Amino acid sequence: MTDRSRFPAPDDTVEDFRRRLEERYPDLPRAEDIASANPGELADADDRARHWTSDAPGPLRPGTPEHSQAVARMFRETFNPYRPSVIDWPNLDAATLKRITSLPIWDIAVETEGKARLRMAAYADRLTDPAMKDAILRNAWEENRHKEVLTRLVEAYGIPLAKEPPYVVPHDAEWAYMVTGFSECVDSFFAFGLFDLARRSAFFPQELIETFEPVMQEECRHILLFANWLAWHRATLPVWQRPWFELKVIAVWVFLAYERIGMVRSMDGEGNIREQDNNFTVSGVKDVASVDLALPELLDLCLAENERRFAGYDARLKRPWEAPLLARAIRGVLRKGQSVSTWVASKGGAAISPETGGVVLLLTTIGCALWARRSKGSRSPNTRALRRNGFSRGGGRQWSI
Repeated sequence: MTDRSRFPAPDDTVEDFRRRLEERYPDLPRAEDIASANPGELADADDRARHWTSDAPGPLRPGTPEHSQAVARMFRETFNPYRPSVIDWPNLDAATLKRITSLPIWDIAVETEGKARLRMAAYADRLTDPAMKDAILRNAWEENRHKEVLTRLVEAYGIPLAKEPPYVVPHDAEWAYMVTGFSECVDSFFAFGLFDLARRSAFFPQELIETFEPVMQEECRHILLFANWLAWHRATLPVWQRPWFELKVIAVWVFLAYERIGMVRSMDGEGNIREQDNNFTVSGVKDVASVDLALPELLDLCLAENERRFAGYDARLKRPWEAPLLARAIRGVLRKGQSVSTWVASKGGAAISPETGGVVLLLTTIGCALWARRSKGSRSPNTRALRRNGFSRGGGRQWSI
């Protein structure tokens, strides 16, 4: 039976959560080591966080030791030791402060990181493969740091938060890890584009954008890890367990679609019902930029940013593919400057809201997942299916979830 005496508690502070992880797993990053990093070391680490290639020859085939070890090395060697505790939050003028504090994301953002750190630690704790265990534990450590960044931001700018709901260690750790992983794959794809849009429009101070840049690149590493864990897990599952696992994957996508139906109602830590916007990464253009960007242009931006952030990593590692594929499919049916609502109306249908559009995106993604898993091949079924339909990526890069 697993000894849980030092396992992070659901409602630990960021300091206690980090301390418990470090006590239980001594090979994780140490808070004292990060505190001693100087600006030059941080700049070098930031560059390393964006570029990594394995020195192993040949393909990195999921299910092999070479693949799992490469994934663990990638995650370990691209670690960025930035310190949330010493972030110098820039002073904001009244208008910018109002834009920041009015964003409808802070409660759910803090809660999401609180759930993610616990789910990843719980799932990693049950793994026996040392390489994947190490990588996902480090992911939990970094999610805890993300929670610290957000906590310090809301404190710095006086953003009111509802009391966090009680967190629980998941009974089905694999399900919980998959819900978090797939959700991050979709949300990060759109967040990459929205973040670049905010940078280009100068809607927020450049200093604030630069503060969050390492966090955005870390999200890229996180979903890169998840895509390769998924490929590894599929390859190492006994044959008789694979059909059940694929049904579980479909169920996760259905759950995510349900979760994004409009404004999902939830309870805060004091038992009050409140609404939270789970579609912000899809419908949040107006909140991060002063420009009115049509959906085709937003999708183009998301695709370009997604490609740029992944470009520095070994092309033999798997990439998340559903959101980019879906974006290209939608992009293909929309004229330049045309919104989804306008396109639907032009076909005789009613206009749809951004919230409904978010659900359509998720439901179509489920169809993409089913289609890709149906296109079986000897080595890389997802890549073969994408290439056959004109969505191949250059340089042998594999897009696979």
